[in-house]
Order: sequence, then structure tokens, then C-alpha cells
Amino acid sequence: MERPYPCDVCHKTFIDTGSLKVHHFVHTGERPYRCDVCNKTFKVLKNLKAHQRVHTGELPYSCDVCNKTFRDSHNLKAHQRVHTGERPYSCDVCNKTFSKKSSLKLHQRVHTGERPYSCDVCDKTFSNKGGLKAHQRVHTGERPYSCDVCNKTFRGLSNLKGHQHVHSGKRPYSCDVCNKTFSNKGDLKVHLRVHTGERPYSCDVCNKTFSIKGDLKVHLRVHTGERPYSCDVCNKTFRNKGDLKLHQRVHTGERPYICDVCNKSFMILKILKAHQRIHTGERPYRCNVCNKTFRCLSNLKGHQRVHTGKRPYSCELCSKTFSNIGDLKIHQRVHSVERPHCCDVCNKTFRNKSSLKVHQRVHTGERPYRCDVCNKNFSQLGSLKKHQCLHAVYINA
Repeated sequence: MERPYPCDVCHKTFIDTGSLKVHHFVHTGERPYRCDVCNKTFKVLKNLKAHQRVHTGELPYSCDVCNKTFRDSHNLKAHQRVHTGERPYSCDVCNKTFSKKSSLKLHQRVHTGERPYSCDVCDKTFSNKGGLKAHQRVHTGERPYSCDVCNKTFRGLSNLKGHQHVHSGKRPYSCDVCNKTFSNKGDLKVHLRVHTGERPYSCDVCNKTFSIKGDLKVHLRVHTGERPYSCDVCNKTFRNKGDLKLHQRVHTGERPYICDVCNKSFMILKILKAHQRIHTGERPYRCNVCNKTFRCLSNLKGHQRVHTGKRPYSCELCSKTFSNIGDLKIHQRVHSVERPHCCDVCNKTFRNKSSLKVHQRVHTGERPYRCDVCNKNFSQLGSLKKHQCLHAVYINA
């Protein structure tokens, strides 16, 4: 098609003088059409007319497939591509396609790194106006989107929509690798990194990488020492809100996770899951040195230090080192004289739970360790081992 009318500033060409005249406003900044309700200005008269429908509520353009209505024909045309599947706009870098030109324009900033929208409070920049607008609510505290079921409020509409799936039980986003489903697209995107191994967020202090931006943010507090979350009962501080929430259950006694086999309750879901393996016999974590298996990952990691000799936990009073943090905590009671485990029969106290358990056999008469030579029973494993040495002596004699 012939485009005989060129712009004398940028040399872009147009098919008629009217289009050229409208284009000139890009260079002059002129916006001659003004809304008499809100004073917003426009370069093109049809854009003003479409805008005025915001105030009148008029939606004259209707989709002939689903009857959804729109303020202008442009938005109707873009919407109809939902039904046709047409995606006529293509990125010339990665070939990703889009149904709207504006969506392509936003996407191209992924490649150019352009972030033209800047927050006037903290100078954080954004690739799109909507992202800036949502961010500004961090500073204003505005949460304009409210759930009509539980009245919880949100800064962004997408956050509200994701939350509403909690009530509906809807999980429309599915992983095409393992079929796990999610209530919002963002959670699916993060989950996919489990399969791809992608860890795009890197600590600029120690180079540790993370699959989730929030995890990097929390990790950085290891270096800064920041612990912004404080318990209102004992004033203990935490690096992240989740750890504070778990800690508060120490004070409330809340143990919301219950084993459906033995009804034992737990404060933390992952501890319940590890416990359930007692019933199933599952031991999914295997040492690659000696093939010993474990119910939970932390036990495997502790065990691997037997092979490496690593003892990363050190007592700050006597410098004694330990391969796991639990042993360090028990040891520290030597210095504090703390004996938190009490026998409910005779009130004798112990530094660790296992010593209490052994002691309670004095009252119950339980002797769970049996000699496989003479069938004599013992209350402690150490006593059985000493006893077995007697048989070894007689056999060797």
C-alpha cells in the first residue's frame, strides 16, 4: 500500500494527511482533546470518546461468541483472538507470539532490559506501568482488592484471584512433568525449576543461588544480620516470617499437623511427613558412601559428616565441636545445668530426651535389648554390649 505522506521529523510515512497530522503530536507533545469530567488529554478524538465511556459505563461493542462487552472496537478485536487463538505479533528475538501489540512491546523489554517506570519513593524501576502502580502500594499501604469470602485484602488483582482458589479449591495450573497442580501461575513457574534445576537468583556476597527471589532476600539477612521479625511473647527475633510463625507455636502449644495412624501431633508439616515414614517404613534418603538409608534429609546430612569428619557446630564456651546442631544443644546444657526433661513418676530430670526414655524403663520394667546367645534382656543397649563381651571371652577361651 502506498504511503505518500512522510513525517518531516522522523520520516515515518502515512497513507493520508489525517494520520500524519495525528502522528505529529508525538513530536510536539500536543494533546488537543480533553475529557470534561477528569481533564485527561488525548492526541486522537476517538481515544477521548472511548475514554469517556469509563465515566458513562457504556460498553457498545459485544463479542458474538461469549457476549462480553467492551468500550472500544480495538479491545473487542484483541479479545476475539482468545477464541480464534490468533497471535499475530511475534518477538523478533525469541519468536514468542502475542495476541496484542502492547503485550509484545512489554515482552521486548525482557530482552532490552528497559525499565522506564520508576518509583518516586525508592527509585525501584519497572518494565510496565502496572508493576509500578502495584509496587507503590507497598509505600502507601493501600490494599484495594478484597476477598468476598474472608475479607482478606490484597495489593494486586492477580493476588486476589490466586487467593480465591483457596476457597474454591480450584488448581487450574498443572505441571506437564509431574502433573502437580497449583492455584496460581506464579507457583507453577517456581515449581518448574525443581525439574529444570534453574536457580536464577544469586547472592552477590557468597554466590549461593536460589530458585525463588524471596529465599534470596531471606538469605541475604545471614550476611546483614537483619532479623526483622520479633516474637511478642519472648522477644526472640527471626530472619523470616515463617520461622516466627512456627516459633509462636512453642507459646501457644499449637500442633496442627496430626498423624492419621497414631494421632501424634506436630508443629511442623515436614516433621509429620518424616514421622509418617516410621509407619510406612520408607527411607528415601541414601548415603552415597555406605548406602545407609534415612527417613529425612537432615539425618542423612548429619550422617554424611561421619564420612567427611566435618563438625561445623562449635560450643562458644568450651570450643567443643559437633557434627549436628542437636548434639551441640544437648551439650550446652552441661554449662547451663539445664535439665528440661522430667520423669512424670519420680520427677528426676535429664539433659536430653533419650536419657529420660532410658530412665523410664526403671519404672516400666521394659528391657527391649535381648542377647541372641542366652536370651537375657537389658534396659540399655550399652549394658547388652558389655554383656555380649562375656560370651566373646568364653568363646575365645
